[in-house]
Amino acid sequence: MDSTSKNSFLINGGSKKQPFSWYLLGSFVIILFSFIGQIPMFFFLPDNMGNVSDPMEIFNSLDSNLTLVLFLVPYLVAFLGFLLVVYRLHEQNLKNVTTSRSKIDWSRVVTGFVYWGIISLLIFVVDWFLFPDHFVWNFDLTSFLLLFCISSLLIPFQSALEEWLFRGYLMQGFAQIIHYRWFPLIMTSLVFGTLHIFNPEIDKLGYGLLFYYIGTGLFFGVISLMDDGIELAIGLHVANNLITALLVTADWTAFQTASIFKDISNPDLISELVVSLLVLYPLTLWFFACKYGWKDWKNKLLGPIN
Repeated sequence: MDSTSKNSFLINGGSKKQPFSWYLLGSFVIILFSFIGQIPMFFFLPDNMGNVSDPMEIFNSLDSNLTLVLFLVPYLVAFLGFLLVVYRLHEQNLKNVTTSRSKIDWSRVVTGFVYWGIISLLIFVVDWFLFPDHFVWNFDLTSFLLLFCISSLLIPFQSALEEWLFRGYLMQGFAQIIHYRWFPLIMTSLVFGTLHIFNPEIDKLGYGLLFYYIGTGLFFGVISLMDDGIELAIGLHVANNLITALLVTADWTAFQTASIFKDISNPDLISELVVSLLVLYPLTLWFFACKYGWKDWKNKLLGPIN
């Protein structure tokens, strides 16, 4: 039986009615911790950095597993900063920024992970069957085993932190400004999407890809509001990033890893937008709505926060 409380998820963590400025301060602290986590990167920068046109090329020359660690450690350190902000600044706990249920429902995290894992594998198999020339074998046992250990340990922190920060912490923060659900939903989706503007995928596909990232933020936000918690979103996000890192990589993606396959095709922005925003995301919402009996969509997504 689902032990959902009568309190809204959006006010559960913000029950002390702290102003939005507190959430800005907390975000600054988390960002500061993230910068601290980037310190190890500086040990791999050359002395002639002023002559380097693209700093990312430096990391591309390093071992892919080492580069992945350097990129993921800041998220681990930022997670520590996030806990400090939640427990000390807001005097809350992790449950408060996760769910309105009496405790975090880890079975929902697993459900989201398994669901998206199956979907991702099915999509890859279909894509591989239809376009086999798009993929090349990239498997090296030693590198992959190390990649598996690194990814399994660090990617869950990276993915879950983004959900705790955007769909949990900041969504509750924006709810302090305008007490209607549509406002934190839209604002967190816009912030989440536009922060991906620095991803290497933007250089390859253009700024139109921001529609995908904003749409993905909206997708996770809708799931969180309808389910009154971010457990499903955490599971989906972790599965997406973990499988991406382990199964298939490409030269133009954020995660360039020692994965099993490498995608050598030219990506198509329109197909990515159509498949994700118009097929996969609506299908996923329908599946979870049936599984968990979601109702009253208009009020839960647009109505007042009470």
